[in-house]
Amino acid sequence: MSFSQKIGPWLNAARLRTLPLSISGVLVGTGLANFYGESDVLIFVLSLFTTVGFQVTSNFANDYGDGVRGTDNDDRIGPKRALQSGILTRKVLKKGILISVVIDALLVIALIYAAFGPQNLLFSILFLILGAASIWAALKYTIGASAYGYKGLGDVFVLLFFGWVAVLGTLFLYTKFVVPLTFLPATAIGLLSAGVLNLNNLRDFTSDKKAKKNTLVVYLGFENGKKYHYFLLVFAFVCIVVFLFLNFGEEPLSYLPLIAFIPIFLHLRKIYRTDIPDLIDPELKKLALSTFFLAVLMYVNCNIFL
Repeated sequence: MSFSQKIGPWLNAARLRTLPLSISGVLVGTGLANFYGESDVLIFVLSLFTTVGFQVTSNFANDYGDGVRGTDNDDRIGPKRALQSGILTRKVLKKGILISVVIDALLVIALIYAAFGPQNLLFSILFLILGAASIWAALKYTIGASAYGYKGLGDVFVLLFFGWVAVLGTLFLYTKFVVPLTFLPATAIGLLSAGVLNLNNLRDFTSDKKAKKNTLVVYLGFENGKKYHYFLLVFAFVCIVVFLFLNFGEEPLSYLPLIAFIPIFLHLRKIYRTDIPDLIDPELKKLALSTFFLAVLMYVNCNIFL
């Protein structure tokens, strides 16, 4: 078996197209830290590796959990999953999850040591707890009888971990403080990330309902799920506008990050006109990349207007 044949199934399970979204919070948190006068290349690199590690673990676990439950079946619209298609067995995928958890734990320890050293024990303990909680959240989305993704709670956890923990946690690693105003961009990234999850759930509405995967869209219904989607993205826009205005006032160039909302609002128009779940899948990539684009522009903006 060639190297590509060995690595291919794992790349499928890792869902590489989700990774830009996962690092958006780290980019924004790092940009904010730079804005407040702090930078550290090692913390930046380790933060990126750690958040990618969490995302890969989550994707492995999601593939395993939905595959074992039978949620990933022929009714599902999106790409075929590794366990569903048989390119990875339960045993092999479970082993991959365990290995990824160990790697995550090592990355968390390295990141904490780089940020706080041996002298800030309280901060280290706090972030060890946050790291453990992040790994738990990555695993429990679809695995186990109490999987929160099957109880309509996925959106809450995405807002928490992709938004507040990712952005504010990254900021704190550099600065050892959090400014209340930074909750606005953290919330925006969390809401946009929840929007990506909501799109996934809108796409899978029919198959999830049949498989008794009670996402928030299954609870709300397809049309109300679309209205909820509008709220997520519009409120994210408001959060960014308010943050930019309160920080930079009337400086025209400081509003450069709002360019990222052009494709986002075009996406909203597309969703408004779409009543068939099958047509939603292409929009996932658009929203995820637009969120990443926003994060890059926020990072650049914070470094230009120090």
